[in-house]
Amino acid sequence: MIVKSKIADAQQIARSITRISHEIIERNKGAQNLCVIGIRTRGDFLANRVAGKISEIEKTSVPLGTLDITLYRDDVRQKLKLPELKRTEVPFDITDKHVILVDDVLYTGRTIRSAMDALIDIGRPNTIQLAVLVDRGHRELPISADYVGKNQPTSVKEAVVVHLSEVDGVDEILLVEESGS
Repeated sequence: MIVKSKIADAQQIARSITRISHEIIERNKGAQNLCVIGIRTRGDFLANRVAGKISEIEKTSVPLGTLDITLYRDDVRQKLKLPELKRTEVPFDITDKHVILVDDVLYTGRTIRSAMDALIDIGRPNTIQLAVLVDRGHRELPISADYVGKNQPTSVKEAVVVHLSEVDGVDEILLVEESGS
């Protein structure tokens, strides 16, 4: 993997989280009836940041959950090894809520499709709104984000790598060229 450029640093990521949080509040006319659910692994850390920022702005707590979509992915059957299962933690009812689904990178749309299936198995939300840190294009399914930190057009030979301090010790977004391309 060859790093081509740094798309965003810690300060730019923090600004994106703040802007996305304000956009969510504005679109939903406040934080009442909202809940924020992150897709494991980096989406759940971003969801925590978004929920925290919304709570800080609105002076109210926002329910926060984590979604593991491993068994909902359409590519699990194609892999030979057993998938690593983590826990879905949504300790509240999402029925009739405005669910803010959070992920780090939006690419083909397949991860989001799997996440929507998982959410529908948990309850029947009023709306599912998607917030992503980076939209890199190349959709295979008709899915788009409601809230985007950064649009980053890429080639199919490139990838967007998000590092978050909770997992990687640093906040940054990198554009990389995949080796062997």
